[in-house]
Amino acid sequence: MLAVLVALAALLAVLALGLVDSQDAGARGATPAEKLAELRVRPEGSMVDYSRDEFPHWSDAQEYGWRLPAGTPDPGSCDVREAALIRDGRDEVVGSGCSVGSGRWFDPYTGNTYLQPADIDIDHIVPLANAWRSGAASWGPAKKERFANVPPDVLAVEDNANQAKGDKGPEAWKPPRKAYHCAYSKKWINIKHQWKLSVTREEKSALKQMLSTCG
Repeated sequence: MLAVLVALAALLAVLALGLVDSQDAGARGATPAEKLAELRVRPEGSMVDYSRDEFPHWSDAQEYGWRLPAGTPDPGSCDVREAALIRDGRDEVVGSGCSVGSGRWFDPYTGNTYLQPADIDIDHIVPLANAWRSGAASWGPAKKERFANVPPDVLAVEDNANQAKGDKGPEAWKPPRKAYHCAYSKKWINIKHQWKLSVTREEKSALKQMLSTCG
Protein backbone atom coordinates (compact mmCIF):
# COMPACT_ATOMS: atom_id res chain seq x y z
CA MET A 1 0.00 0.00 0.00
CA LEU A 2 2.84 2.36 0.87
CA ALA A 3 4.51 1.66 -2.45
CA VAL A 4 1.29 2.52 -4.28
CA LEU A 5 0.99 5.82 -2.41
CA VAL A 6 4.61 6.71 -3.17
CA ALA A 7 4.11 5.95 -6.86
CA LEU A 8 0.92 8.02 -6.93
CA ALA A 9 2.68 10.95 -5.26
CA ALA A 10 5.49 10.75 -7.81
CA LEU A 11 3.00 10.73 -10.69
CA LEU A 12 1.20 13.77 -9.30
CA ALA A 13 4.51 15.60 -8.95
CA VAL A 14 5.39 14.91 -12.59
CA LEU A 15 1.97 16.08 -13.74
CA ALA A 16 2.24 19.24 -11.64
CA LEU A 17 5.69 19.98 -13.08
CA GLY A 18 4.33 19.61 -16.59
CA LEU A 19 1.47 21.99 -15.78
CA VAL A 20 3.89 24.58 -14.39
CA ASP A 21 6.12 24.30 -17.47
CA SER A 22 3.07 24.75 -19.71
CA GLN A 23 1.91 27.77 -17.74
CA ASP A 24 5.41 29.29 -17.89
CA ALA A 25 5.52 28.81 -21.66
CA GLY A 26 2.13 30.46 -22.05
CA ALA A 27 3.11 33.32 -19.76
CA ARG A 28 6.29 34.13 -21.68
CA GLY A 29 4.53 33.94 -25.05
CA ALA A 30 5.83 32.38 -28.23
CA THR A 31 8.95 33.83 -29.84
CA PRO A 32 8.82 35.17 -33.41
CA ALA A 33 10.64 32.04 -34.60
CA GLU A 34 8.08 29.84 -32.85
CA LYS A 35 5.22 31.83 -34.36
CA LEU A 36 6.79 31.56 -37.81
CA ALA A 37 7.03 27.78 -37.39
CA GLU A 38 3.31 27.66 -36.59
CA LEU A 39 2.23 29.49 -39.76
CA ARG A 40 0.64 27.41 -42.48
CA VAL A 41 2.81 27.18 -45.60
CA ARG A 42 0.91 27.08 -48.87
CA PRO A 43 1.14 28.55 -52.38
CA GLU A 44 -0.04 32.09 -52.92
CA GLY A 45 -3.79 32.40 -53.41
CA SER A 46 -5.69 34.00 -56.26
CA MET A 47 -6.29 37.72 -56.77
CA VAL A 48 -9.68 37.05 -58.37
CA ASP A 49 -12.28 39.55 -57.10
CA TYR A 50 -9.69 41.48 -55.06
CA SER A 51 -10.20 45.21 -54.52
CA ARG A 52 -8.82 47.54 -51.88
CA ASP A 53 -12.43 48.56 -51.35
CA GLU A 54 -12.93 45.12 -49.82
CA PHE A 55 -10.93 46.46 -46.85
CA PRO A 56 -12.42 49.82 -45.79
CA HIS A 57 -9.49 51.75 -44.34
CA TRP A 58 -8.79 55.02 -42.57
CA SER A 59 -11.94 54.44 -40.57
CA ASP A 60 -12.75 56.10 -37.22
CA ALA A 61 -9.60 55.74 -35.12
CA GLN A 62 -11.18 55.41 -31.70
CA GLU A 63 -13.49 52.67 -32.95
CA TYR A 64 -10.42 50.56 -33.70
CA GLY A 65 -8.54 51.07 -30.47
CA TRP A 66 -6.32 54.05 -31.23
CA ARG A 67 -5.38 56.09 -28.15
CA LEU A 68 -4.74 59.70 -28.99
CA PRO A 69 -2.58 61.97 -26.81
CA ALA A 70 -4.28 64.22 -24.30
CA GLY A 71 -4.93 67.61 -25.83
CA THR A 72 -5.51 66.32 -29.36
CA PRO A 73 -8.06 68.68 -30.94
CA ASP A 74 -11.28 66.91 -31.87
CA PRO A 75 -9.97 63.39 -31.08
CA GLY A 76 -13.35 61.92 -31.99
CA SER A 77 -12.89 63.16 -35.56
CA CYS A 78 -9.52 61.45 -36.15
CA ASP A 79 -9.37 58.73 -38.77
CA VAL A 80 -6.74 55.99 -38.72
CA ARG A 81 -4.36 57.79 -41.09
CA GLU A 82 -4.38 60.87 -38.86
CA ALA A 83 -3.99 58.76 -35.72
CA ALA A 84 -1.00 56.93 -37.22
CA LEU A 85 0.63 60.23 -38.19
CA ILE A 86 0.19 61.42 -34.60
CA ARG A 87 1.44 58.18 -33.04
CA ASP A 88 4.51 57.81 -35.26
CA GLY A 89 5.46 61.48 -35.52
CA ARG A 90 7.07 64.06 -33.26
CA ASP A 91 6.17 67.72 -32.74
CA GLU A 92 3.01 67.37 -34.81
CA VAL A 93 0.84 70.41 -35.35
CA VAL A 94 -2.75 69.18 -35.21
CA GLY A 95 -5.64 71.49 -36.03
CA SER A 96 -9.39 71.24 -35.81
CA GLY A 97 -10.94 68.16 -37.33
CA CYS A 98 -7.74 66.29 -36.43
CA SER A 99 -5.95 67.78 -39.43
CA VAL A 100 -2.20 67.11 -39.16
CA GLY A 101 -0.41 70.13 -40.61
CA SER A 102 3.26 69.40 -39.95
CA GLY A 103 5.64 67.48 -37.71
CA ARG A 104 8.69 65.22 -37.86
CA TRP A 105 8.46 61.65 -39.12
CA PHE A 106 11.37 59.24 -39.04
CA ASP A 107 10.88 56.61 -41.72
CA PRO A 108 12.17 53.27 -40.41
CA TYR A 109 12.31 51.84 -43.94
CA THR A 110 14.83 54.38 -45.30
CA GLY A 111 16.25 56.03 -42.17
CA ASN A 112 15.26 59.49 -43.40
CA THR A 113 13.23 62.15 -41.57
CA TYR A 114 10.40 64.10 -43.19
CA LEU A 115 8.59 67.26 -42.10
CA GLN A 116 5.42 67.23 -44.19
CA PRO A 117 2.59 64.70 -43.86
CA ALA A 118 2.21 64.74 -47.65
CA ASP A 119 5.52 62.83 -47.80
CA ILE A 120 4.18 60.10 -45.53
CA ASP A 121 2.07 57.08 -46.41
CA ILE A 122 0.45 54.81 -43.85
CA ASP A 123 1.69 51.36 -44.78
CA HIS A 124 -0.24 48.18 -44.12
CA ILE A 125 2.76 46.16 -42.97
CA VAL A 126 1.18 43.04 -44.44
CA PRO A 127 -0.34 44.60 -47.58
CA LEU A 128 -4.06 44.17 -48.10
CA ALA A 129 -3.54 42.26 -51.34
CA ASN A 130 -1.02 39.97 -49.66
CA ALA A 131 -3.50 39.29 -46.87
CA TRP A 132 -6.16 38.52 -49.50
CA ARG A 133 -3.87 35.94 -51.12
CA SER A 134 -3.01 34.51 -47.69
CA GLY A 135 -6.53 33.76 -46.50
CA ALA A 136 -8.35 37.07 -46.01
CA ALA A 137 -10.38 36.58 -49.19
CA SER A 138 -12.77 34.40 -47.19
CA TRP A 139 -13.27 36.91 -44.35
CA GLY A 140 -16.46 38.85 -43.73
CA PRO A 141 -16.63 42.66 -44.13
CA ALA A 142 -16.18 43.50 -40.44
CA LYS A 143 -13.00 41.41 -40.11
CA LYS A 144 -11.52 42.92 -43.27
CA GLU A 145 -12.15 46.43 -42.00
CA ARG A 146 -10.62 45.61 -38.63
CA PHE A 147 -7.49 44.20 -40.26
CA ALA A 148 -7.08 47.41 -42.26
CA ASN A 149 -7.39 49.75 -39.27
CA VAL A 150 -6.01 48.34 -35.99
CA PRO A 151 -2.82 49.99 -34.64
CA PRO A 152 -0.38 47.03 -34.86
CA ASP A 153 -1.08 46.51 -38.56
CA VAL A 154 -0.02 49.94 -39.87
CA LEU A 155 3.05 52.17 -39.84
CA ALA A 156 3.87 55.70 -41.05
CA VAL A 157 6.59 55.53 -43.72
CA GLU A 158 7.92 57.55 -46.64
CA ASP A 159 5.56 57.44 -49.60
CA ASN A 160 8.09 56.37 -52.25
CA ALA A 161 9.28 53.47 -50.11
CA ASN A 162 5.69 52.36 -49.58
CA GLN A 163 4.96 52.55 -53.29
CA ALA A 164 8.11 50.54 -54.11
CA LYS A 165 6.92 47.88 -51.66
CA GLY A 166 3.45 47.67 -53.17
CA ASP A 167 1.84 44.37 -52.25
CA LYS A 168 5.12 42.43 -52.14
CA GLY A 169 6.09 40.03 -49.39
CA PRO A 170 9.56 39.97 -47.80
CA GLU A 171 10.75 37.44 -50.39
CA ALA A 172 10.43 40.20 -53.01
CA TRP A 173 10.89 43.44 -51.03
CA LYS A 174 12.70 44.35 -47.81
CA PRO A 175 13.17 47.78 -46.24
CA PRO A 176 16.24 49.43 -47.83
CA ARG A 177 17.53 50.12 -44.30
CA LYS A 178 18.97 46.77 -43.23
CA ALA A 179 18.96 47.78 -39.56
CA TYR A 180 15.16 47.50 -39.67
CA HIS A 181 15.01 43.97 -41.08
CA CYS A 182 14.75 42.38 -37.65
CA ALA A 183 11.89 44.60 -36.47
CA TYR A 184 10.11 44.35 -39.83
CA SER A 185 10.18 40.55 -39.86
CA LYS A 186 8.86 40.40 -36.30
CA LYS A 187 5.97 42.73 -37.15
CA TRP A 188 5.14 40.74 -40.30
CA ILE A 189 5.19 37.42 -38.42
CA ASN A 190 3.11 38.75 -35.52
CA ILE A 191 0.43 40.04 -37.90
CA LYS A 192 0.25 36.83 -39.93
CA HIS A 193 0.15 34.77 -36.72
CA GLN A 194 -2.50 36.97 -35.10
CA TRP A 195 -4.77 36.80 -38.13
CA LYS A 196 -3.96 33.16 -39.00
CA LEU A 197 -2.74 34.03 -42.47
CA SER A 198 -0.53 31.68 -44.46
CA VAL A 199 2.96 32.19 -45.86
CA THR A 200 4.61 30.86 -49.00
CA ARG A 201 7.77 28.77 -48.82
CA GLU A 202 9.83 31.65 -50.23
CA GLU A 203 8.25 34.12 -47.81
CA LYS A 204 9.04 31.89 -44.83
CA SER A 205 12.65 31.52 -45.95
CA ALA A 206 13.05 35.28 -46.29
CA LEU A 207 11.55 35.84 -42.83
CA LYS A 208 13.96 33.31 -41.30
CA GLN A 209 16.88 35.16 -42.87
CA MET A 210 15.61 38.50 -41.58
CA LEU A 211 15.13 37.09 -38.08
CA SER A 212 18.76 35.95 -38.13
CA THR A 213 19.76 39.64 -38.12
CA CYS A 214 18.21 40.13 -34.66
CA GLY A 215 20.94 40.67 -32.09
